[in-house]
Amino acid sequence: MVQSRSTPSVSVQLTPMRIPEAVPKAGLAFATGETIDITASDLLLHPGEPSEMMVQIQNLEPHPLQLNLQIEGEFPTEWCQIGGMEGNEIAPGESMDAVLYFHVPATFFEDQQAIIPDSKERLKLDLRCLISIHINIGSERQYIQQEEFSLYIRPYSNYMNFLPVLYREVDFIGRLMKILELAYQPVIDSFNVMWANLDPLTAPRALLPFLAHWVAWQSDTIWDLRQQRRLIRRAVELYRWRGTRKGLRLYLHLYTGLPLDEHLANEADKHISITEPFGQPFVIGEAELGTAVLGGGQAFHFVVRLRSPNSHSIHERLIRRIIEQEKPAFSTYELFIENLQE
Repeated sequence: MVQSRSTPSVSVQLTPMRIPEAVPKAGLAFATGETIDITASDLLLHPGEPSEMMVQIQNLEPHPLQLNLQIEGEFPTEWCQIGGMEGNEIAPGESMDAVLYFHVPATFFEDQQAIIPDSKERLKLDLRCLISIHINIGSERQYIQQEEFSLYIRPYSNYMNFLPVLYREVDFIGRLMKILELAYQPVIDSFNVMWANLDPLTAPRALLPFLAHWVAWQSDTIWDLRQQRRLIRRAVELYRWRGTRKGLRLYLHLYTGLPLDEHLANEADKHISITEPFGQPFVIGEAELGTAVLGGGQAFHFVVRLRSPNSHSIHERLIRRIIEQEKPAFSTYELFIENLQE
């Protein structure tokens, strides 16, 4: 049998993890000079962000109590879950803690009731909740003790952090600031990531022709997207070292992806090797017949060797085109492409 009692059997304390700074009609109270106190047990909810309400129950009776905690209110049941309870019995003078986990869907303000002007049921932002504690005393007697609190569903606004505390206490100002944030924040965010639009490695594909024109780099369909981004980004560096061994090696590195091997002292051991076939020059008193070469070898000639784990992926005609573009006009060269797996 369920009864009600004039003196409570338990003491209930509600502790919200997020307390609202403003309540409805606070704007009117601010204008008239009135004060509106927010109940200490009210909970603020932001859609998409979890929040908690701590419930502490203390037994005021001289004997153990069997408890059953239930919650109901103007919200769907899936919004709230009860946890943290260890058993349902409280010893005399002891306390039991429970946690109410609330989670409002992130699309709460995109609900049909919110976006359809002619909707018959308005979207509720202020919800009343009731905690019912069913107390069993003995085998036949049962009492119900109830506690009320409110849920305030509000959109989170970073702009409120820039206002004095006095204005944060006005609910209308909070909603107005959220409207301003939705209107201006996309523009601010676009300025914050403007650097990404000007970097060829992160810029949208549609902007690559503009960036290539900016550095006077001729776009070519023979390059894939990844190679185009790297070449445009380092175009000025390629211009600076054009006609040198370093510039040619850098260009071949950007195309083939082979390492530069700057740590290797011997040029012949590098994946991209550029050598000049100079022999032992003719030095009086040191030259030997058969080894000394008058003039030191072929002038203005160099040898390019590419050592790749997969030489079939390297386009030889494109490599020759790069070399012809980067080398001095009067020089000659030889090209060798070797497969390291063979």
